[in-house]
Amino acid sequence: MICNRIGITDFRNIPSADVSFDSGVNLLWGDNAQGKTNLLEAICYTALGKSFRPVKDAEIIRFGAESASIVNHFTDSLREQTISFRLSPGKARRVEQNGVRVSRMSDMVGAFRIVLFCPEHLSLIQGGPELRRNYLNVALSQLRPLYLQSLQRYNQVLKERNKLLKLAEEDMATFRATEPMWSYQLAHEAAVIADHRDRYVTMVNEAVRVCFAEMTSEKEIPELKYVNSLGLTGDALRDRDSVQKKYLELLSTRHEREIGAGATLYGIHKDDVAVTLNGRPARLYASQGQQRSLALAMKLAEGDICQRLGEGEMPVFLFDDVLSELDIHRRAYLMGRMEGRQVIMTACDPTAKEMARGTVRCIRVRNGVYEDA
Repeated sequence: MICNRIGITDFRNIPSADVSFDSGVNLLWGDNAQGKTNLLEAICYTALGKSFRPVKDAEIIRFGAESASIVNHFTDSLREQTISFRLSPGKARRVEQNGVRVSRMSDMVGAFRIVLFCPEHLSLIQGGPELRRNYLNVALSQLRPLYLQSLQRYNQVLKERNKLLKLAEEDMATFRATEPMWSYQLAHEAAVIADHRDRYVTMVNEAVRVCFAEMTSEKEIPELKYVNSLGLTGDALRDRDSVQKKYLELLSTRHEREIGAGATLYGIHKDDVAVTLNGRPARLYASQGQQRSLALAMKLAEGDICQRLGEGEMPVFLFDDVLSELDIHRRAYLMGRMEGRQVIMTACDPTAKEMARGTVRCIRVRNGVYEDA
C-alpha cells in the first residue's frame, strides 16, 4: 500500500498543499510548529476517520476558513484509489471513496491502512490502560470492519447507560425499566470485542517476542496477555454466548456500586494488556530501555500483523519525530525493518535522513508549505 499524493485545504495551519511521496522513505523536516505533524495527521485521518489527537473536527479547520478538505490518492495491490473528507463546522462531514459517498465510517476504515508511531507510543508499557486499549482499537478497526461496528455500538450504548446510572437515584423507575435493555446490548457487543482483542493479543505476543529478541540480543522473555473484567482468555472467550451471559450477570448484579460511581464499572472499556518480562510486570521492573524496546516491538508487530491479515498488503508507516527519541541501536533496528515499505517521517533536522537506509526523499516544511529539499 502506497500513499502517492495527498491534497489538503485549510487543515490546521495548511492553507493549501499538494504533496507527493516516494514508495520508500520520505522525510518531512523543518522547525517546530511548521506543519510536519499536521500533514501526518491529515494522512492518518484518511485511514481512521479521525485525528490521532484528542480534538473535535471543528478544531482542525484552519482559523477563519469555512471548511477543510483532505484527499488521499493511494495505491493498493489492485488499483489506484482515493479517499476524501470535507469538514464544515456544524455540518456532517462528507466522506467519499473513489468518488462514491460513504455513509458509515466502518465501510471506509481499512481501505487505506497505516501504522502510526509517535513519542507518546513509547509510553505504551509505562502508561495507563487507555493507551493499550487504543492500540488494540486502532489496529483491529483497520483489519476487521465488524470489530469497528461493534466498538461504535458499544461506545454509544455505554454512553446511554452511564447517563441512566447518573440519574438513577432521582428516577429509579426509569432505571429499572430501561437498564436491562442497555445492559443486554452492552454485554452482547462486549463478547464480540473481547474475542477479537484476545485473538489479536495472541498474535502480537508472538511477534513481540521475535522483535524483542532481535533488538536486544537478550534472554529476557516478554509476554503479552489480554486482561478483561471476566478474567477469561483463549478458548473461554471464543464461546461468545457464554461470555455475553457472564458480562450480563456482572452488569445486572452490581447496580448499587455502579449507581454510587455514576458509571459502568464492568466491560471492555476497562480492559488492559498485561505486559511482563520474565514473568514480572514490565511497567514496574523493566528498565526504560527495555520498556522502549517493548513499545517499539508492539508497533512493529502491528505492522507485521496488518500485512499478514491484510492479504500481504503492507501498511504505510508514519513516524512523528520518533527517531530522535530512540538510541542509535533502536533507530538502526527500526529503519532496517522498514526496507521495502513506505515510510513518511518527520524531524527537525535534515540529517535525520542518515538514520534511514538507501534513498530518502526530503521535503522541507515551512509554515504549511512543502517543498522538495
